[in-house]
Amino acid sequence: MASSSTLEIHNMAGHLIRRLNQISTSVFQDRMRSAGYDLTPIQFAAMNAIHANPGIDQASLAGLIAHDRATIGGVVDRLEAKGFLSRRVGLNDRRIRELSLTPKGEAVLAETTPLVRAMQVDMLTGLSEAERQEFLRLARKAAEGGNHLSRAPLVA
Repeated sequence: MASSSTLEIHNMAGHLIRRLNQISTSVFQDRMRSAGYDLTPIQFAAMNAIHANPGIDQASLAGLIAHDRATIGGVVDRLEAKGFLSRRVGLNDRRIRELSLTPKGEAVLAETTPLVRAMQVDMLTGLSEAERQEFLRLARKAAEGGNHLSRAPLVA
């Protein structure tokens, strides 16, 4: 029987990406909780995108942060329940709901953005600054190259 340190999956991209996702989610949740915020990574991403694109609709938000529409619907519901965003009927298309951060949402985003920036180093513990930059370059290249394979592709 192979020891856990010699499993073939330990050198497979999918396994390593999953592990890094576990690490980044854990770091994010621990830091947010310690700072007194009840915010998930996807909620932060949605707030960041809405801040940069006031009035964005849910479908466009989903594409902008590469999540499926059903997931984004739940995220928007939770952010609205927390008082972080508001929805209004579209001015040009009454079928859509335009999203905007509330003053409370803007304040929470402003307070949490420095925390999220600071935790990026901890998510890649063990890498030097040069290695982190190289990792990010390669991760972006791989994500862009495989975007068409995703069930929720990034729509730029």
